[in-house]
Amino acid sequence: MPDTPQKPFSELGLPAPLLSALTTLGYEKPTPVQGAAIPVLLEGRDVLAQAATGTGKTAAFSLPMLALLAPDRKRAPFAPAGLVLVPTRELALQVTEAMRGYGSALGVHVTPVYGGEPIGTQLKALKRGVDVVVATPGRALDHLDRGTLVLSGVKLVVLDEADEMLDMGFAEDLEKILSGLPKKRQTALFSATLPSRIQKIAEGHLQSPVRLSIARPKAAAGELPKVRQVAYVVQRQHKVAALVRVLQAEDAKSALVFCRTRDDVDELAALLPEKGLSAEALHGGLDQSQRDRVMKRFRSGAVRLLIATDVAARGLDIDHLALVVNYEAPTSAEIYVHRIGRTGRAGREGVAITLIEASQQRFLKSLERAGAGAITVAQVPSAQQLEQQRLERTKAMVLEAARNSVGAELKAWLAEAGIDVAELGAAAVMLLHREHFGSAEIETADIPTPRRSAPKARADSPRGAPQRPGSSHRPPREGAPSPEGKVMLFVSLGTEAGVRPADLVGAFANEAGLSSRDIGPIQIQHRFALVGVPAERAETVIKALRQTTIRGRKAMVRRDRDT
Repeated sequence: MPDTPQKPFSELGLPAPLLSALTTLGYEKPTPVQGAAIPVLLEGRDVLAQAATGTGKTAAFSLPMLALLAPDRKRAPFAPAGLVLVPTRELALQVTEAMRGYGSALGVHVTPVYGGEPIGTQLKALKRGVDVVVATPGRALDHLDRGTLVLSGVKLVVLDEADEMLDMGFAEDLEKILSGLPKKRQTALFSATLPSRIQKIAEGHLQSPVRLSIARPKAAAGELPKVRQVAYVVQRQHKVAALVRVLQAEDAKSALVFCRTRDDVDELAALLPEKGLSAEALHGGLDQSQRDRVMKRFRSGAVRLLIATDVAARGLDIDHLALVVNYEAPTSAEIYVHRIGRTGRAGREGVAITLIEASQQRFLKSLERAGAGAITVAQVPSAQQLEQQRLERTKAMVLEAARNSVGAELKAWLAEAGIDVAELGAAAVMLLHREHFGSAEIETADIPTPRRSAPKARADSPRGAPQRPGSSHRPPREGAPSPEGKVMLFVSLGTEAGVRPADLVGAFANEAGLSSRDIGPIQIQHRFALVGVPAERAETVIKALRQTTIRGRKAMVRRDRDT
């Protein structure tokens, strides 16, 4: 789509109450996706739009939807006139809040519908009658099956983040919902990407749609987010050690670490606390109460690291994020830009770090060409460099306190006690240093820098295949076969955590109700253990062990992939 001068909101055809609301909210001019989509939707046309997150999509579909609702519309119980489908609870809440803000002068009733919340609360809101329902597909389908969501009056339906909904497994739910809508309706589909699956939905449910392709706007000189981007080239087997070293070097108060799969997230979230780095996992396998608990702990600062998949992180609103880490390089420049856009917000400085293998260095150049900005390639700090960085931080804290005359009231006491000020200062600084950094000890093992040339791919390990976190410290297997009728379970604690066979037998017997003869063989390595259990009891054991600790530590337990 060629660049054209952007019209102001007042020339897009929006009614006066919405224009007034936009002025009150501080909106000055529409973004490209808003300028393109709003007039088309107001004409009653279907829209198929490709637009990245952060380009203003919510207003692009919310404002026309609110404008098309009749002000004097009589609300029937359970029967909205507008329906917005989104992939996550967080996005449902964000869209609902935005629509309520835009439509406050119109008296529009908007309610979110999502899983993980008691359905009774939603039933009351739907029964009173609403104009717009913002729903996740699964919970929308639950209400349809109950008869507490009626689609016969829907005039406009919007699919927001459509590609994410498909990635989360909502394809069948979406098909059922769309098939139950009136034939005479308006449909808008917004997606960051337009793969064949999205095209198929568009062909089946949109009528002669206007196609919009909106590129993420490039920031003008001096307006780029304050994000320092660094890439560390690391061999696969040293990835976990490199991540720990880098996290310790940054010492960020909050960080979001991206992994590709749920298993990767769980393993990393179990391993990092062993290194003095508090972490929580966030992925699609958590129910809503677990997700809320994780986010509450992260936002409060009780946990500094959030380990997440891209899908789980969609819709998260985190203002204080200081650091984003790509533990696995993203599959596209668009995903990379979306990830790092979560830091450096509101004028704050942020840091984005990516761990890559030597064979992936070309990907960095493609990111820069795609407008991600300059990415510095650096070596993982050595143990000595990290310790020196820590000392410099401690010195800076002490000097800042001295400049602000902190402790001035103690000077008289020091003079009376006859204590040498220099000796006391050194002791105080060391105590402060240990207090601040003592929980995260530095591993002294070197992390080698890979060669520039890409290593040859092994026949049994295709180059570029995703690497799971635990593999960086798992030695070649020696024995530990699965006896007939048994499966091996992976436990993310080993000799480093002081785990002994008796600890494992005790936990498996007491928590999962196994007899000692059902447990084994047992193989304990430095940072993990393998335990054999009857195949038919495996899932019960895994579920039971998730609720307990082994030698005072929470362990991640799952079926071992190599047996």
